[in-house]
Amino acid sequence: MLAGRRLLITGVLNRDSIAFATARRAQELGAEVILTGFGRTKRMTERSARQLPRSAEVLELDVNNPEDLRRICAELKLRWGALDGLLHAIAYAPPDALGGGFLDTPLQSAVLAYQTSAFSLKALTVALLPLLETAPAGAGVVGLDFDAGVAWPSYDWMGVAKAALEAVARYLARDLGARDIRVNLISAGPIETLAAGGIPGFSELAGVWSATAPLAWDTQDPGAVADAACFLMSPLARKITAEILHVDGGFHAIGCPSADRTASASPDPPASLASPDPAASSDPETLASSDPAASATAASSASEAP
Repeated sequence: MLAGRRLLITGVLNRDSIAFATARRAQELGAEVILTGFGRTKRMTERSARQLPRSAEVLELDVNNPEDLRRICAELKLRWGALDGLLHAIAYAPPDALGGGFLDTPLQSAVLAYQTSAFSLKALTVALLPLLETAPAGAGVVGLDFDAGVAWPSYDWMGVAKAALEAVARYLARDLGARDIRVNLISAGPIETLAAGGIPGFSELAGVWSATAPLAWDTQDPGAVADAACFLMSPLARKITAEILHVDGGFHAIGCPSADRTASASPDPPASLASPDPAASSDPETLASSDPAASATAASSASEAP
């Protein structure tokens, strides 16, 4: 499905990340893969890159730095000359933009969440446009999303940023379709990633998800999301664009859990999920940085995004 395809995968932190699962699956399907990392988290990405079926190169990328965007385009042009697919798994919101203080979040924090989590999809795609538009069989851009059609507890300005991400994807799809570039998002259910640890209320969300989704949902298995991302970056999705594909066990279609499933569901999610926040799982990896000491820009290119 991806034989000979050249893919850039952002957002890999460790082996639990959705981006890592996507890179691994893409290699299994025949793709060439390059990863990106930034700042202190780049070493984590490099360790993860060595654990792939075939060790992958890691390029420096801060999506909020125009110079980094120019450099990565130049480096990929030297290596490949064209780019067949891109996974945007990047998101960040400062601590004061999450956790229930929506009314008190300052403008600069909301702007940073928007810039890193939504505008960056446009910034990175446009920076790589010279490579994407020369892909022989068309290119697929995929972003990780978390359903922005409703308000989530504690998600706050990241939820607003995700709504912006969905709009950015639609407008990119509109403007890039004539160049045979497709832009789609995956709205995933909660996955237990490093980024999930930075989201208040994640454990509660995971418990509700397990009790509600018609299909069994495993918060420790990003494989279904990775498969969907690979599909959307492949020629099999050649006429799909401006789509938000829900890979969430069907949760998005259910109003509330049935009484029998609620009764049978475990009252407490696994202790390993007791992080804070529902947001980290939708674009499942790049949410709020789990390292509070990391700079905003460092977090901006290191995560996976819910």
